[in-house]
Amino acid sequence: MKLITSVVISILITITSIVIDEHKNKTTATKNNIKIVLDGVRSTEGKIVVAVFKDQEDFKSRKPVKRIEFNKINLDENQIVMSLETGIYGISVFDDENDNNKMDYNFLGIPKEGFGFSNYYHTGLSKPHFDDFKFEIIDTSEKLINITLRYM
Repeated sequence: MKLITSVVISILITITSIVIDEHKNKTTATKNNIKIVLDGVRSTEGKIVVAVFKDQEDFKSRKPVKRIEFNKINLDENQIVMSLETGIYGISVFDDENDNNKMDYNFLGIPKEGFGFSNYYHTGLSKPHFDDFKFEIIDTSEKLINITLRYM
């Protein structure tokens, strides 16, 4: 009888610690909804490619922490909803009109397809700096990100 009681107590302690660990993991790695509103998408052909960056180094080396593709026909009012953990991010978007999974450039190196950045309209000819389009997620409320695509 003492053996059975000890086993039951051990199982209950194990289950309780698992539940507590699960709760800790959920509270420290909170995911937050991000709503991206795209403006200026010129056609329904192809897809929208969203790249999420954490810093200038990742942006400069074109190594996003998250890359997601959305078929433009399936976009609801040119809006995208995604989740990110609390932190600092920058989002770049390009309109892959010919669906070849890359940004196309002309012979001068100017993009042939539309592009945009989180809460920032880029007017220059060189790449922007991460600080120009970064934003911070600090709580669980929905974050609204506006991106106006630019076609050159």
